[in-house]
Amino acid sequence: DCDSIYKIPMYFHNQGLDQKIVDHLNIWTRSPDLSQWSRIESRIDRPKHELRVGIVGKYTGVVDSYKSIFESLIHAGISNEAKVYPEYIDAEALEFDEVDKLDKYHAVIVPGGFGGRGIEGKINAIKYLRENKIPFLGICLGMQLAAIEFARNVLMIEDATSIEFDERSPNPIIHYLEDQKEVTKKGGTMRLGAYPCRLENPSQAYSSYGSSEVSERHRHRFEFNLVYKSRFEENGVIFSGLSPDGELVEIIEVKNHPFFVACQFHPELKSRPTDSHPLFRDLVKAGLTREIVVES
Repeated sequence: DCDSIYKIPMYFHNQGLDQKIVDHLNIWTRSPDLSQWSRIESRIDRPKHELRVGIVGKYTGVVDSYKSIFESLIHAGISNEAKVYPEYIDAEALEFDEVDKLDKYHAVIVPGGFGGRGIEGKINAIKYLRENKIPFLGICLGMQLAAIEFARNVLMIEDATSIEFDERSPNPIIHYLEDQKEVTKKGGTMRLGAYPCRLENPSQAYSSYGSSEVSERHRHRFEFNLVYKSRFEENGVIFSGLSPDGELVEIIEVKNHPFFVACQFHPELKSRPTDSHPLFRDLVKAGLTREIVVES
């Protein structure tokens, strides 16, 4: 099992390996407090729930492409006493296949990426998840595509897109960060690292974090175009996370949905087995409330 690695600390402790090491090094140490790891082992061995989470990606042919997301789902499962079965879904296939295949998942994630390949498949997936109230978490590009999908299918801006895909677009819902507009050499010039984010209350984000300000890690070059912000708000979108100056959109949500949250940052980079990330934790929590038909 992919989550068995989290049982290793208790396994080695029970075998006495830690004591053998300190004896060999002739050092003194207190007895370790492994209560958290004991609880993790118990929840992995005896989960109360099971659920399937789809990951709609562009790089599904390489197993480790979404490794941090995969592990974050395991952490979220531990928090919810659930066994999570993450499954990769090829975004390009969703450009042509029926997206109702997403019905078999308790929740779905649309992660980050670059370039135009598979974009329409991801947008098709997000539309289906929004309309059918399937718990959804969008990350980085996933947030940008959630905004584009909403613009096209709710605001009826048919040519809504991102500058990344069409630099001459008359409706760039996603455009360059202000300090990226004059950048010609792309290497190492993105918005990188931790930045603060202020959360609106009430919102799903505020409820998940339990805080009015958080810090999250970024890796991107494009942002939501604030020219369209009021139209989104008038039609049911909550801008629940903004930079302290209000100029950068960090989190968007859709009202009247069990869990439709999309963030510009990468929450998977802060998830831990002993402390699952709030957005992953609550995505799984929302997924557990969804009833699906189990395939025979």
